Amino acid sequence: MSHDRARVRSVVFLATGVLALPALAGCSSHDEAGRPVAGQDVAPAARDMVADGGTMNWAVDELPETFNSFQADADEATARVAGAVLPSLFRLDAQGRSQPNADFLESAEVVEREPQQVVLYKLNQQAVWSDGREIGADDFAAQWRALSGRDSAYWTARNAGYDRIAKVERGANNLEVRVTFAKPYADWRSLFSPLYPKQIMGTPDSFNDGARRKLKVTAGPFALSDTDRKAGDVTLERNARWWGSPAKLNKIVLRKVGRAERAEALAKGRVDLAAIDATEAGRISQAARDKGGEGPLAHGPGAAITPARALRSWAIAHGSDEEAADTETEARAKTRKAVKRYATEQEGLRGYVVRKSLEPAYTQLALNGSEGPLADDRVRRAVARALDRGELAKTVLKPLGLPAEPVGSHLALAGQQAYADNSGALGEQDTAEARALLADAGWTPGALLKGKKEEGEKEKEKGEEEKTAGGESDAKDEKAAKDEKKSKDSEEDSSDGNDDGTYIVGEEDGKPGDNGTTVLAPAPAAAYQRAVLNRQADALGLPREADKEKKKEPADHAKQHSRDQAKGGAPGAYAPKGTAAPKGSGAKGAAAAGPLAKDGKPLTLRFVLPSGDGSEPLRAVADRISRMLQKIGVRTETAKVADESYFKDHIASGQYDLALYSWPASAFPATDARPIFAKPVPAADGSLNVEQNYTRVGTDHIDQLFDQAVGELDEETSRSLVRKADARIWAEAGSIPLYQRPQLLAARPNLANAGAFGFQAPHYEDIGFLKPGAKPSGEPSAK
Repeated sequence: MSHDRARVRSVVFLATGVLALPALAGCSSHDEAGRPVAGQDVAPAARDMVADGGTMNWAVDELPETFNSFQADADEATARVAGAVLPSLFRLDAQGRSQPNADFLESAEVVEREPQQVVLYKLNQQAVWSDGREIGADDFAAQWRALSGRDSAYWTARNAGYDRIAKVERGANNLEVRVTFAKPYADWRSLFSPLYPKQIMGTPDSFNDGARRKLKVTAGPFALSDTDRKAGDVTLERNARWWGSPAKLNKIVLRKVGRAERAEALAKGRVDLAAIDATEAGRISQAARDKGGEGPLAHGPGAAITPARALRSWAIAHGSDEEAADTETEARAKTRKAVKRYATEQEGLRGYVVRKSLEPAYTQLALNGSEGPLADDRVRRAVARALDRGELAKTVLKPLGLPAEPVGSHLALAGQQAYADNSGALGEQDTAEARALLADAGWTPGALLKGKKEEGEKEKEKGEEEKTAGGESDAKDEKAAKDEKKSKDSEEDSSDGNDDGTYIVGEEDGKPGDNGTTVLAPAPAAAYQRAVLNRQADALGLPREADKEKKKEPADHAKQHSRDQAKGGAPGAYAPKGTAAPKGSGAKGAAAAGPLAKDGKPLTLRFVLPSGDGSEPLRAVADRISRMLQKIGVRTETAKVADESYFKDHIASGQYDLALYSWPASAFPATDARPIFAKPVPAADGSLNVEQNYTRVGTDHIDQLFDQAVGELDEETSRSLVRKADARIWAEAGSIPLYQRPQLLAARPNLANAGAFGFQAPHYEDIGFLKPGAKPSGEPSAK
């Protein structure tokens, strides 16, 4: 993947992460993609307002384990280095759209479509590697061979796109590169970014090991100068051979600063730019408000101590009870020390401002469809219809002053060319419809008690039959049997009543890892729902194909479709006609009459969440989701697990029912999103190969749409296929996008052209410190 894509894929934000479509000059009135929900916040300044020289210290979570972006352990720091020191033929703009990079490309276009797709790259004639050699066809050919997947000696993380290439050859001269594809590839713009020199890509040894700790040959505004793992610094220096606009900074130092140490590092001035969380952003804002104030701070340690409490503490410390006095004196000393440390940090934090936007990634509610109640698509859709996604977005984003709009696509974000709000394929929040879907799936109030009653009646009937067949039974034996049954029911009721909705981590839950099966419709009614829902998804994606399917629908189905459209949602997101919601669910937001059950078993879902200090916003969202589900009679049991085991041991292995984690969005969804939503398939060893589809919900049709989109060279048709795939994904209700993740950074006030970048790849050569008296203005001047 390109370094732009690696940057947003650095995590499944717990997959340690986080797609080509053509670039448009702007958004027309008919552009479904619209504009990004939030703009950049980078203190833009023209280059002539930025001083020459200086060093910027940029905090990273960890130093990169490798400088090779195509290896499995490449991370966000790897992407930062690659973006500054290596060629990127295309890079993302502020709308998340792929744009050619004029520093390396004069042009790049598809020059032949038949009999095979041919892309002709014309390189900037000034583009050279740091050793003086021209960037040329040999570098393209070496990278293709390394990443094609044909030689297993290369330890590559992924070969998408390169495996479609038939050959790479020189054009009219060494500055022209002809790439011929064996199969059409719509996302060809995603290739060769970053581009590594042939010295690295030429042999398996140099690929596997040569670029892990050093990059001897580079080509960018900066060059890799030094890696000091003991000090925790990677230093990039201005590249003297750079032919583009000279870098404003002399150096960029990527400094390892863990998330827990960010506030302290900022207060001591060790970094100039650092990603922060909401708590740290609040502290920086408070520090600015406190500037020039007198007296103790009204926040932080000790701020909640009232005069009465302070007086009581003094009395205890000076009282006759020596043990209590010693304890209180020690506590008072700790408080004074904490107050002093906090005040000192706040003074240091006054030297920063908060820059904020939205990350090119969204947080989703994942529903594990491999087994249990969520294997029934009606239950998944009911859960989805119970959610007020707007309210959930406000929970996280409104306190930060960011626009709180729910995300309408799994495959792109507002502003990107593939974006369209396809959430209508599922329908809006509707408690009554959610409960009707559950009722249609057999989950009803009182079913738990009913199941127990029926069990008792069966026991009674069995006893009467035995009495008739064998004469009178022994009265004592009958009484003992009744007492045993009564005791058993009492124990079951006690167990249900004492369950407080928590799940004890470490107890065996009986779930296999990847042995689930693909989700199937559990009943004819569900099959019909699925068919209608898929037709609606088609309608949202490719109207002409949907119109063909509509002609096949029975008349009564068409009438139901019209009624459902009038209600504002997709027909398949509603229970079949005649399915009534349980009593008491008519009013919007009304609470369920009681927990739902089926065959004597309650409808309870296990909600797995990370337990770390930085996960409070996620847990707040989970609490709201649980309350929303309670209104439709669905109970949740929360399991809080260690951050380091959350993804590997729970999400990836399928040990959850509900979970919250994030996925990235970039410019190439047909390529990059397919593994996330691909239908799981059985592996040779009997396990389930889910790729990155941790919800384990997928269909052949979704896979086919991705395959068609990635091989379709007509750009508008390719985008339509991507949107149609997204509508189908909504219809399956395995993943419910909620909101874009907030992007918060602490920055020096005079740091220009850096901060909350949003979609856009940093222009490293433009980053620098403002000249004395200068203020941020417009966009950086053109080169």
